[in-house]
Amino acid sequence: MSQSTVSVVDLFSIGIGPSSSHTVGPMRAANQFVEKLGAVPTRVRVELRGSLAATGIGHGTDRAVLLGLVGWTPLTASSDVAPLPGESIPAKGTIEGSGGTVEYEVVFDPAPVSPHPNCLIFDAWDDAGNLVADRAEYYSIGGGFILDHAGMNAKGADPDIATEHAGQVVPFEFHSAAELMRICEDNDLTIAEVMRANEDALHGWSSVREHLDRVWDVMQECVSRGLKSEGILPGGLNVVRRAPRLYRLLTAEYEASTARGLDAMEWVNLYALAVNEENAAHGQVVTAPTNGAAGIIPAVMHYCRDFTDGFTQDKAREFLLTAAAIGIIIKTNASISGAEVGCQGEVGSASSMAAAGMCALLGGSPSQVENAAEIALEHNLGLTCDPVGGLVQVPCIERNAIGGVKAINAARLAKLGDGSNIVTLDNVVETMASTGRDMSDKYKETSMGGLAVQLGMPVNRIEC
Repeated sequence: MSQSTVSVVDLFSIGIGPSSSHTVGPMRAANQFVEKLGAVPTRVRVELRGSLAATGIGHGTDRAVLLGLVGWTPLTASSDVAPLPGESIPAKGTIEGSGGTVEYEVVFDPAPVSPHPNCLIFDAWDDAGNLVADRAEYYSIGGGFILDHAGMNAKGADPDIATEHAGQVVPFEFHSAAELMRICEDNDLTIAEVMRANEDALHGWSSVREHLDRVWDVMQECVSRGLKSEGILPGGLNVVRRAPRLYRLLTAEYEASTARGLDAMEWVNLYALAVNEENAAHGQVVTAPTNGAAGIIPAVMHYCRDFTDGFTQDKAREFLLTAAAIGIIIKTNASISGAEVGCQGEVGSASSMAAAGMCALLGGSPSQVENAAEIALEHNLGLTCDPVGGLVQVPCIERNAIGGVKAINAARLAKLGDGSNIVTLDNVVETMASTGRDMSDKYKETSMGGLAVQLGMPVNRIEC
């Protein structure tokens, strides 16, 4: 697969929580299904297969698909659109939206499925009762990206992104970190400069710059909302939002409440918690590169804004472009899907991307940036995806805070080095891919193992 099939615009998209693969992707699949039909059908049967079924209720997959059928998109939907997050959705019923009214049936089948564990199948009928779609398959392959049956077959058992700009020529095509390092050295360019040239060829720099600025704005808005929003997260675990209280401790009440020392790291924890609590509440977040790991890159960018010198809008763009290059390498050679490789593909990827972005802002050379990404990913290898009750709350929210701190430590450690390392980023990415292949399915977003079974919370029986 060529690098030109993946863009920073694809990798950082704006959507709704709580999951890019289980919410954003299925909603996009429903949008695409209706678009291909040319009209909203009268009746639809949707089968959610594999991981989409195993954790579909807790992830809001049924809600996302139904809203997508009647015209809502990840950009337009919000947490106050009915059915509301936390509401029980009957297996059969009627859904209304701007696109029309649909009689629906949703079926959950958690049995393992291939070639990807996140599968949706649509059947549809018109108002005369005629079958207009028969077993239309879609796969949500992580980060909100989707493939239909034909696209999946084209990619085989190792699916990757197929986008409208696939096959376009870019000036600096790369498939691995080694190739990217050679490009930087041969052309005396930073990683961000390589990405900017490629993105200019794909979309035009003005359009890309506008997208990057919007992404950073949404990240900051998400943190701001998370700092102010009190209450209990939906889903039945009764998880209390902690960000508002922590924010008070770190501001007016800070002196009297805790010892000083690692002040900056406590703010990083706060930023990550704020984003992922918003995500768990089905609010608007940036998929970076997934929703389950949406808090890591914003937390590290806020750290750079508040605790390093010279942070500007241009620096925010440099961070995102650098991070995207690492995300492209990981997605090209492994996966960012928790259902495919476990949480090492989500929190691990986000931590690696954030470490690279921060190291670049610290003035790191391309080799130091590659080293930062390698360190962060290496120390997330084997991380399982085991959400309690099928909800993106425990351990996901705290895991983002830890991932953010790891990224900062990796960036600073790499910047102190000379860029040389025994283990390369490519080595670690391949290790992550092979580890994911070896990992039991019960540790890959099915809530059938790990922490998910310790609390005795049965999946899909939580009152949502």
